[in-house]
Amino acid sequence: MKGLFITLKILILSTLVSNAQINYSGRFETGYQHYLFRTLTVDPSPNWKGYNLDKKQNAFSLTSVNGLTFNDTKLFTGIGLGYLNFESISGVSIFGDFEYLTSKSRMTPLFHLKLGYNHIWNQYEGGKGTMLTEFGLGLNCKLNEKFGVHIKSGIHIVQQSFLIPITLGFRY
Repeated sequence: MKGLFITLKILILSTLVSNAQINYSGRFETGYQHYLFRTLTVDPSPNWKGYNLDKKQNAFSLTSVNGLTFNDTKLFTGIGLGYLNFESISGVSIFGDFEYLTSKSRMTPLFHLKLGYNHIWNQYEGGKGTMLTEFGLGLNCKLNEKFGVHIKSGIHIVQQSFLIPITLGFRY
């Protein structure tokens, strides 16, 4: 009986997946991130060298995201790699990326979420790494069935700081 139940689950799931229209997709993005404020206040110890972003630096970013589009380009999930420059402090990031387009029309709003890890080479020996979280809204414009451009903004939480990202991207 258990074997029949498992076989039935596999058949149902394979039918759903075969009808899901899953395609490879990717994006290149560039952006500016405006520093807002720190997420914490530190009571300094003798070895403390300052906050991770000690001069409240803004950032410039370049990212590449590769993943899968589900249901005719409405839902995207992928893995991204990025380069960050916080006013001469370089850094890298790796993250999971989720994006949802609200419709299939030429111009459509989008929702996005990034979760991952960020490492910068600041005043600390070896640099500092923290979790990164970014979420927000944007607008996508389809150029044709395969290509599009988008602009998005939201909240980016990284290196003990809140930043406002403004991102331009090319979707393929």
